[in-house]
Formats: sequence, C-alpha cells, structure tokens
Amino acid sequence: MKKDNCTAMLVGKNASIDGSTMIARDEDGYGGINEKLFVVNKARHYDEDYVSKYNGFKMHLTGDGCRYTAAPTADDSEGRWDEQGINEYNVAMSATETEATNARCLGHDPLVENGIDEDSMLYLVLPFVKTAREGVKRLGELIEKYGTGETNGIAFSDHDEVWYFETAAGHQWVAARIPDDSYAICPNIMVIQNIDFDDPDNFMYASTIRDFVEKHHLNPAQDGSFNFRDIFGTKDEADAFYNTPRTWYGQKLFNPSIEQDPTSQEMPFTRVPEKKIGVEDVQKFLTSHYNGTPYDPMDTFSSGDEKDQKKFRSIALDRNQESSILQIRNDVPKEMAGIQWVNMGFYAYSPYVPFYTNIEDTPENYKLAEHTVDPDHSAYWMYKTLQVLVEPRYHQYIYQVNAYRDDCQACGIGHVDETDAKAKDMKGEELTKFLTEANEKTADEITKKTKALMSDLVRQALNSSKYQFERGDNL
Repeated sequence: MKKDNCTAMLVGKNASIDGSTMIARDEDGYGGINEKLFVVNKARHYDEDYVSKYNGFKMHLTGDGCRYTAAPTADDSEGRWDEQGINEYNVAMSATETEATNARCLGHDPLVENGIDEDSMLYLVLPFVKTAREGVKRLGELIEKYGTGETNGIAFSDHDEVWYFETAAGHQWVAARIPDDSYAICPNIMVIQNIDFDDPDNFMYASTIRDFVEKHHLNPAQDGSFNFRDIFGTKDEADAFYNTPRTWYGQKLFNPSIEQDPTSQEMPFTRVPEKKIGVEDVQKFLTSHYNGTPYDPMDTFSSGDEKDQKKFRSIALDRNQESSILQIRNDVPKEMAGIQWVNMGFYAYSPYVPFYTNIEDTPENYKLAEHTVDPDHSAYWMYKTLQVLVEPRYHQYIYQVNAYRDDCQACGIGHVDETDAKAKDMKGEELTKFLTEANEKTADEITKKTKALMSDLVRQALNSSKYQFERGDNL
C-alpha cells in the first residue's frame, strides 16, 4: 500500500463561528479505489501483542481503552488505517498528513522501517487519552521509543485546544498549539515554524531534538531561532506545485485581502481569519479545486487555459476516498459535543453527513464496503458511483449537484438541531442509544436524497446520449 496524500485544516475555538474546535482532513488514497468505512470501537481492556500488518511494527499494548470512532480501510489485510475519529472524552485525532524530511536530517537519523506508522497511530493512541495534550504526549513517547518509518503530520483536539504534531527523521518530533483565534492549512509538507522551547503551554517536542540539531549542525538560522520547517523540511520545486498552492488557496479563502504567490514556500503556518469560520467554510475548502481561479482543472474560470488548469495539485481529485471534519462543540452538554462530519467519494460531489460520536454503532451502509461495487448497501460505493456519473458531464450536472449538496447540508444541520433539543435532558445509556438512532435517521434521509439524485442523473444521461438516430437524420 502506498502512502496517502491528504489535505488538512485546523480551526481554534475563537476562530470558529460557534466556539467549537475543528480538525479536518481529506484522506486521499493511492489510487481511485480504497474502500473506507465509518465505525465505532467499543471501550475495552487491552492486553495484546500488537503487530502491524502493514510494516511489522510490534509493541505490547495494555490498559483500559475508551470508546472511539474511526474511518478504517475496509480490507485490513495491509493494516488498520483507522485514520480519524473522536473518543468518548471528546478528544479528536486525525492521522496522518504525509510529509517529507530532507536528506541531510535523514542521514543522521534514518527512518525506522518497522517503526510506528500511519496505519497504527490512531489505534495505539486515541483510546488511551483524555485530552488533546495527552494525545500529543503519548504519540511523542511512542515515536521516541520505537521510531517511525514515515514523516507525518497528526492533528489532535479537544473542546479547548487544537494541536498539530509533526514527525521528522526516525525519532524527532514537535507539536504546536494552534492559537485559539487562528486556523491552519496543512498540505503534504512540514508547516510548523519557530519553536519556543520555553513555552510549554504552546509547544511540545522530542527530548532529543535540540541536542540532535546542534550535534549535527542542522540549523541554518543566522539569528539562532529554531524553525522546524527550515531545519527538517523539504523546499524543492515539486513542493511549490504539489503542496504550497493548497495553502495559498485556503488562505485566499479566509484572508482574501492578503496577496500571496501560490508557489511561495514562506507562507505562515497559522493565520487569524478575516471572518469567523463555520463547518461549511471548512467543507468549502476541503472540497475545492481552485474554484474561481485560472488553476481550476474543472475549468470554472473563463480566462484559464489548459496549461494553468493542470499546473497545481487539486484538493478535489480522483484519489479522494474519505474526508472527516472532527468538531467538538462548546455550546451543548459534553455528552453531545462530538460530531464527525463524514464525506465519502469525490468530495466536490458528495455531502458531509453529521454523526454524533457518543454512539453504540454506526449506520449499516457505512460499515460495508466490499470489493464488489454495491451502491445499494455501501455508502462508500454509493458516493463513488455518484462520482462516475458526474465526472463525464461535470458542466451539465454541477449546478444540480451543488443544490443537492446544499440540501443535504441543511438537512444535516436540521437533524442536529432537532436531536440537540430532544436529547438535552437525557443521560447515560438512554442518550447514547438516542444519538445512535438519530445518526441512523440522518444517514437514511441523506442516502435517499443521494439515490434520487443518481436516478435523475442516469435518466438525463440516457436522454442526452449522442448515439441516437431518428428516421430522416441522414436527409
């Protein structure tokens, strides 16, 4: 299995429109097909010798683990790949954003072939932590002890804090807290910049990292500052066309008054948005393809040419598999605070469906994704089939698709409002059961809307086929 190439966005509680924290990531697979599920793992005691099916990583895992949601790969023959979820303490984790370490640093601390990698991180961390900060600490300790075979970015959040964690080389890592009034855009490159080793409230890091950098003369800064991105990251030509344009477009959406070059490798890690950010704004970015610019591969900009349209790596592309927005709300009781907005298929065509995470189970069609295409029983295959229908007739269908997505968003918000109101006095098992049933109703209604759209698009395609011939057409 090749590594995923994803796009992430993080939002602090004072930057969001409703005071919630949000960490979100598009999981883009290694090809057009990578069957995904949305599941809940029950609380249990762990006492096992864990072995990764992906790279052979081993550790003895023990302790009481809490319930958590996840978005694993349906076929676990090459590893778990739980990817992203929220646990019963309202701690969210997204793992991972694929990145790269430069050759100079890798020479001194090579990647560990059987270290802890993306496929294992969520399973080994999320069930065992009660705050985002604890998540950073636990993952950091595992990286230092076992090493990692990859360079990755990992997001953590709870109701109060949002953290971004980056690995570098075999055993080095840092984590930075996103300022409460700010957001961050994270493509497939290192993004964390200056580290303040005297500010434990906002930075965490490997115990060895300062000595490692000093010993091997890795810091190029003239002023003695410690810029993690400059020390460990890559800044090659490929980054300027594959990665930085995604940061540029995200910051263009949320700070439109700031002019930047799409290929600049000096854009800041975090910014204070010019307006508060809602779930819909995060969705707009994660489903975008440089809309309204000459770089849109779907050609929605009248003066764009084919060369510009293919210049940068789009956010929405055929490798899209599953996207989640992990929202921890602060305006409801904590038992209802966690919502995982799940989008499967091609993100620009599919809706984000809101699921409470204090649940016993997930909807049936989100737990099934066999190798056989089955849109009737599998949400993954339903949305992948929608992609196949829309792509060849994008300009014919896109306005209808956008209207459908808006309708699904309004439906999801309405279901959340209704559920919040009915559940406000519930507690314990009664509440968990009610939220589980509410998720079923939301999934069912949006599934019906999706199948109705697909039926209509098929009928339109059949009625507009160019391979038609009537009597007299040759006259």
